[in-house]
Amino acid sequence: MDVNGTVAEGFEPVREAFAANFAALGDRGAAVTVYREGRKVVDLWGGTRDVDGTEPWERDTAQIVRSATKGVAAAVLLLLAQRGQLDLDAPVGVHWPEYKAHGKERTRVRHLLAHRAGVPVLDRPLTPAEAADPDLAAAAVAAQTPVWEPGTEHGYHAQTYSWLTGELVRRVTGRTIGRWVAEELARPLGLDLWIGLPEAVAGRVGRVAQIEAPATPGGLRTRPKRTVSEAYADPASLTRRAFAAITPMPDENDPAYRAAVLPASNGIATADGLARFYAALIGEVDGVRLFTPETLAAARTEQSAGPDRVLVVNTRFGLGHMLHGGAAPLLSPGSFGHPGRGGALGFADPESGIAFGYVTNGFRKSVTADARAQALIRAVRTAITA
Repeated sequence: MDVNGTVAEGFEPVREAFAANFAALGDRGAAVTVYREGRKVVDLWGGTRDVDGTEPWERDTAQIVRSATKGVAAAVLLLLAQRGQLDLDAPVGVHWPEYKAHGKERTRVRHLLAHRAGVPVLDRPLTPAEAADPDLAAAAVAAQTPVWEPGTEHGYHAQTYSWLTGELVRRVTGRTIGRWVAEELARPLGLDLWIGLPEAVAGRVGRVAQIEAPATPGGLRTRPKRTVSEAYADPASLTRRAFAAITPMPDENDPAYRAAVLPASNGIATADGLARFYAALIGEVDGVRLFTPETLAAARTEQSAGPDRVLVVNTRFGLGHMLHGGAAPLLSPGSFGHPGRGGALGFADPESGIAFGYVTNGFRKSVTADARAQALIRAVRTAITA
């Protein structure tokens, strides 16, 4: 399989690892982009655009990135706070009065970001069509009784993160989070990144599917008494209920699903779009820098750590971004970002100036630490420490 694209001198190990992902780890179509200090140093792609197709992956091929979208959503709220439009320590009900119900009156904005809100599940799951209706979905999560007292514990809000973050953005700005991203992030930075895919670019997006791959180290690294896969198999578990807040599971290749605005799960991006976004969080990219030093420090300050009520392993979160740790190994202890279940990953490492984006059309069973992305991270580490 031919690998297309370029790497800067010294980053050849990333090309080798990327090729090995196809040869040994079962990748079908994928791309990886790395920026360092705002300059692109890796830009690689290969395989087929569709997981089961024959058309080649092109430089501008985009894919759904699942929960890697959460890192973008979190940054939107942090940028609104940076602009003085949102107070992270204020009760959510200040901006969203209907949310002050059933014991959620003291929920703070930072609780939503750090998966501490206590509403990872819905007593009545939404259908895909209902999930795409922002008014209906926001009303459903506002009416939900929390599973734990907000702020006291944490658990991954796999699906409800869409409506928690999306509705706050609507209330504060009058715009959907998808429109805000398009106007405030994608346009000034030239990002191929969308939450709510426009019809005009739908032809650039490949078809995705779950794939099997040779058994390799990866996935969640800590072995708890109960694994996340075992918990997911239990219909009564918080794990299963959190991921099943939309039931039945949406068809990720359905144009209607891709056009919906679901910032927890259905962002679509190129590898460059993800990497360039993170590069602009930590430094200047073509004259644009997103986070101030104060916001960057806040973004990666630990807010949640320890046993995750949903993922059943120890996880670490800042204000919406996953932090480096056993469940989500990134480049270094200072890294922050977000994986997408089964494949995609975007993150930044301020100390080294690295920003990373990986997208694939073949999803695997890993939750937060896919073996293919981990192989690429190791190669980046080799390149910058050689």
